[in-house]
Amino acid sequence: MRLPVHRWFRYSAGFSAQWARAVLADSGARRVLDPFGGSGTTVIAAEQSSVSGMGVDVHPFVSRIAKAKLAWRADPDILLERARAVTLEVQRARRVEGPSSPLIAKCFPDTAALEELLRVRDAVETLRAGDAYDELLWLAFVSIIRACSPAGTAQWQYVLPNKTKSRVLEPRAAFESRVRLFADDMWAMQDHLAAPGGQVFEADARTLDGVSDGWADLILTSPPYANNFDYADATRLEQSFLGEINGWGDLGPLRKMLLKSATQHMGRWDPAEALDSPLVEPIRQELFEVYSRLADVKRAKAGNKAYDLMIAGYFFDSAQVWHALRRASAPGVKVCYVVGDSAPYGVHVPVERWLGDLAVAAGFKTWNFEKVRDRNTKWKNRKHDHPLHEGRLWIEG
Repeated sequence: MRLPVHRWFRYSAGFSAQWARAVLADSGARRVLDPFGGSGTTVIAAEQSSVSGMGVDVHPFVSRIAKAKLAWRADPDILLERARAVTLEVQRARRVEGPSSPLIAKCFPDTAALEELLRVRDAVETLRAGDAYDELLWLAFVSIIRACSPAGTAQWQYVLPNKTKSRVLEPRAAFESRVRLFADDMWAMQDHLAAPGGQVFEADARTLDGVSDGWADLILTSPPYANNFDYADATRLEQSFLGEINGWGDLGPLRKMLLKSATQHMGRWDPAEALDSPLVEPIRQELFEVYSRLADVKRAKAGNKAYDLMIAGYFFDSAQVWHALRRASAPGVKVCYVVGDSAPYGVHVPVERWLGDLAVAAGFKTWNFEKVRDRNTKWKNRKHDHPLHEGRLWIEG
């Protein structure tokens, strides 16, 4: 990923920044909203397209990353000067205190390298001045944590302490290199300084508190797929290193806030809240049939994964999102949802059709689906043999 600013932190996203800019150009939109803003792909693409952009995400850590990216308008020369001060502070080799999380010990077996990375952390915090450069330096540090650990990373960003990678970076050099990359990108973005500044804030897509009624004339997003990916776990290494969490169990409060797209998010949630809700009326019968099939399969499986609860919760939450989006959208809005269908335990879930029906029930007019690619075609990766696909759910409002 070589796009300026977008590349500052890698986070799971359903589409590329180039494609987002193409959609913005084709749509003629003036105000674009991303209710699952992640690390800011849509909002930064909007800034590069001279469009007003707003991104919302309920994950506090990820929202902070996106906000830090929006500081690209700062002076790159001052950023480099501030980074040199951080480097000098690191060279003083002050005593450091490591995080108590057991994950850090597993992922950083080299004590000297760990201490050097902790000195970078402490220097960034010690030299805070209450301005945009604080967050740029924080992001530069956060973005090198994985690169300085020999621990592997799975396809979806889960950290793998028992797997190792061959290339591990030295912390101080990695930080200096990262800041130079930030500065280069900030210089490259100078042509966009006159564009409307993007907005990112922490909020729930199911309510969109803080978004004015009728604000957006384009919705461009990729919601969490109903595929059991735990977004709370995706940044566990970084949050553990920063001392925000101590272990996997500390992610519980965050999981309760996230869209119910993973079995880890379910807790003691009662599916009757979804199955009895008028919000799912357009799909109620089919949803209940799939829910019942998954419950039956679950009882026969050793893993006993709560896919039945996950699917019920996913569409209940999605129905709330559509109602929030309808409120926040202007008449005639165009919506693009990048989504994929799902087949937990081999039980197919027609995700795009159900989402489209829920959108129409929330007040949007029509929907159609543009398939982009087939999924689940590599036999080595199959947990079931049901063909899946991914594409763009287009909705007119």
